Amino acid sequence: MEQTFIMIKPDGVQRGLIGEIICRFEKKGFTLKGLKLMSVERAFAEKHYEDLSAKPFFGGLVEYIISGPVVAMVWEGKGVVATGRKLIGATNPLASEPGTIRGDFAIDIGRNVIHGSDSVASASKEIALWFPDGTVNWQSTVHPWIYE
Repeated sequence: MEQTFIMIKPDGVQRGLIGEIICRFEKKGFTLKGLKLMSVERAFAEKHYEDLSAKPFFGGLVEYIISGPVVAMVWEGKGVVATGRKLIGATNPLASEPGTIRGDFAIDIGRNVIHGSDSVASASKEIALWFPDGTVNWQSTVHPWIYE
């Protein structure tokens, strides 16, 4: 099964959206494999976003991610990376469809509530960074009711 990394950003945590976001992934049928609430150190944030380090918004992005706690998660399921991105919505919340997380809960790109891996390769990299000790190995009893 495929895994993806999902992070509820400081604005999502501050606004009390943790339960709502988890609920959407659970209702879709994905399995939570890792979860932690944490404050992010500057060096860690810079490493997470290192592929964006040449962008003019990099400094502001790092400041934003370290401004408050985040919820880091690993979700597992068939096609979870692509489907997770659909659940999240477009990076620019104003371009996100209603019914997506960003479409329902965000307005500005700089406060777009959630991060999700954009590929299987980036998911593997992000999971290794955020969950160096691994995740929980378990399978829900409803698994056969979701997957053929």
